[in-house]
Amino acid sequence: MKVNYLSKEGYDKLKEELRDLVTRGRREIASQIDEARSHGDLSENAEYDAAKEAQGKMESRISELENIIANSRILDGKNIDDTKVYVLSTVTILNKKTQKEMRYTLVSKDEADFNKGKISLDSPIGKALMGREVGDEVKVKVPAGTLELEVRKIERL
Repeated sequence: MKVNYLSKEGYDKLKEELRDLVTRGRREIASQIDEARSHGDLSENAEYDAAKEAQGKMESRISELENIIANSRILDGKNIDDTKVYVLSTVTILNKKTQKEMRYTLVSKDEADFNKGKISLDSPIGKALMGREVGDEVKVKVPAGTLELEVRKIERL
């Protein structure tokens, strides 16, 4: 499996989500299943079916989180070369067409949150920026067309 590079903050957030699902989440689902069972015939019990489906989804997420955490490495952005764009780089880029500057931090897909300015390394923009230096220009194909971007600044978290 692919190594998943995370910030300490991102790693801790995933661990907390896992801990919550294993403790509170499982307890709540078990309670819902017991409640639905008390209503009688399980063959036509929509509440029971819904609770079992929710349990399956939760167990799937628990398994996913366990795999992500097991294959994760915590990176300290202070120890990464800041002359090139890598994971945990905060990059200021200029959209050449609109002349608007944007600022993104490149993170793993598990930490990505566009509203917080965190984009995935696996996104088209993330892939295009990896290894670039200040002054480099890249063309990126995105669903809306092709973007022409210029790397203006590289910082670390």
